[in-house]
Amino acid sequence: MKLPRRQFLHLAAGAAALPAMSRIARAQAYPTRPITIVVPFPPGGGSSNIARLVAEGMRAALGQAVVIENVGGVGGVIGVGRAARAAPDGYTLSFGYVGTHVFNGAVYALQYDLLKDFEPISLISGNPWMIVAKNALPVKDLKEWIAWLRANPEKGLAAASGVGSPGHILSAFLQSQTGTRFQFVPYRGGGPALQDLIAGHIDILIDTPATFLPQVRAGSIRALAVTAKTHYWAAPDIPTVDEMGAPGVYFTSWTGIWAPKGTPRNIISTLNAAVVDALADAVVRSRLAEFGVQIFPREQQTPEALGALQKAEIEKWWPIIKAANIRGE
Repeated sequence: MKLPRRQFLHLAAGAAALPAMSRIARAQAYPTRPITIVVPFPPGGGSSNIARLVAEGMRAALGQAVVIENVGGVGGVIGVGRAARAAPDGYTLSFGYVGTHVFNGAVYALQYDLLKDFEPISLISGNPWMIVAKNALPVKDLKEWIAWLRANPEKGLAAASGVGSPGHILSAFLQSQTGTRFQFVPYRGGGPALQDLIAGHIDILIDTPATFLPQVRAGSIRALAVTAKTHYWAAPDIPTVDEMGAPGVYFTSWTGIWAPKGTPRNIISTLNAAVVDALADAVVRSRLAEFGVQIFPREQQTPEALGALQKAEIEKWWPIIKAANIRGE
């Protein structure tokens, strides 16, 4: 039967619209299966703990399981690369911190671009780091240690968890800002470095407060300063670098979540809303506080804030890293 021209055109237009409507329906239905967050470190560390807590909080908003995949190796390079190569469909995300998504771009020859190959989703947490010393250090504070180093160049020993690690980069930054020179001793992880500090084999160590606070409070080591303009909320009695003769040696170790480049904006918005909900959950906030982790304010939990911070940190730290000639192992 031959259809009238007007009816034929109406049916044809409807048929043509079906694929587009189907695509919209599929996009609106996201997510329809579990989501994987790639953490570029072995399980049990600070990054993995933070990611797991946020993932647990995201499940309720998304209505799907959010699982953590630990992919360690080469200072986080392998895990971040795994996420960069994933399909941009919102089902594989990248969790990282300033080391993996800023420092590594200057330390390693990466097979991906930290800015061009990712879509920011949300900032999560940020904390200053801490400069700690062995109890037997023959000075009472950081000011005196800086003076001692100037009088005794190359005699001090500073440790960090690996060449090209944030601790190594901060040690180089401390030297450049204070006009001092000391030896750098690389370790395979923060745990062994801390053990040698407690044993008195090295002089100082710069790392996250979550690693040190129990030992500082127990009197096993001494806290010299926090790398911030203001006192650290979890240990307000510890002086700042400005107060201790190292002005400007600021460093905040922040964490965030990214998606592969090309992930649709509506999916980014859905994921961002899930992270915001997770960070507003009282249980998640309490658990993060137990790790000494401070959550970014709500207005900074946006894709735009994460993207802007990442770009600013690259502009600040890449010249410092390259000037110190720091290259990854």
